[in-house]
Amino acid sequence: MTAAPAIRMINAHAEGELGYVAIDGVPEIPGRTIADRLDWLNSDAGIPLRRHLMLAPRANPACSVNLLVDPVDPAADAAFVILQPNAAHASSGSNSICVTTALLETGRIPMNEPQTVVTLETAAGLVTATASCRDGKCERVAIDMVPSFVEALDVVLDTSEWGPVKADICYGGVFYALVDVGQVGLSIIPRDAAELARIGMVLRERFTAAHPVVHPEIPAINGIAYVMFRQAGADGQTRTATVMPPGRLDRSPCGTGSSAHLASLHARGQISVGETITTRSVIGSAFEVTLLGVTEAAGRTAILPRISGRGWRFGETLVESDPSDIFASGYAVTDVWGPDAATLDPDG
Repeated sequence: MTAAPAIRMINAHAEGELGYVAIDGVPEIPGRTIADRLDWLNSDAGIPLRRHLMLAPRANPACSVNLLVDPVDPAADAAFVILQPNAAHASSGSNSICVTTALLETGRIPMNEPQTVVTLETAAGLVTATASCRDGKCERVAIDMVPSFVEALDVVLDTSEWGPVKADICYGGVFYALVDVGQVGLSIIPRDAAELARIGMVLRERFTAAHPVVHPEIPAINGIAYVMFRQAGADGQTRTATVMPPGRLDRSPCGTGSSAHLASLHARGQISVGETITTRSVIGSAFEVTLLGVTEAAGRTAILPRISGRGWRFGETLVESDPSDIFASGYAVTDVWGPDAATLDPDG
């Protein structure tokens, strides 16, 4: 990349998951809609910006960067697209919490106490964030997510390693393969995290090849973004482990994944409108997940999920561009970035 204005990022996390918010200096991203901008970021034209912000030495494999862009929908207060090491993504519950927290605590959007409502535009549609605020701090955020639906239940993938692996293919803002973790002989605990990440990346590749998916109304949202392992607890809570490229676990319970899980539960008659469940991550952090209602999306039954969790702002980063930097375009090495580092760093 050539020299460009510095990008100011608010450092935040939601229930442990890092979601930096690029609040100033974001270059103009072409596109009539937010989905168009997502598409551009995932094209060859968007690679330099993605590499610059997402790869080492400026970033690490366990974070997202949320690019604030001008909203298109007049109902929106702000809009954003999520960058992760492998691609730009349409929607995220934890990142929506980080964005809301950053916007309110920096004063970009005025904070009203005890409650502020912020409408966010994503490539997947509008989401409503209701923030509980006190003494200038955003204490908790409830996100009314986009309609979520089941693409297919009980999709079986034959594997030589684990035998037949069954998944529900569901949409919660991006597409998921939801896999009960007992099928691979592991549990959602920190000790099993590395192996879950490895297996999840393998299953994602295979389920993606075996079951292509495209959102019926937003073609820019296509393919299985993640495998999410799930594990029912005796206490009625669900442990979740979303496996994210280049091969690590989401530190939060995953908002879009929890929404997809809720769609799966509803399709099986295991939850009713008005009920709330708790999902917990591999590090024990929690989202409260509520089924607000039932609707329709492109002629199919869909549910309206709400996820509620906490976000914290813990600093700022100023990312500068120096044309003499020999690693201006970033790099990825397999010791940290996993076996798929070559796909992130073709020169490596």
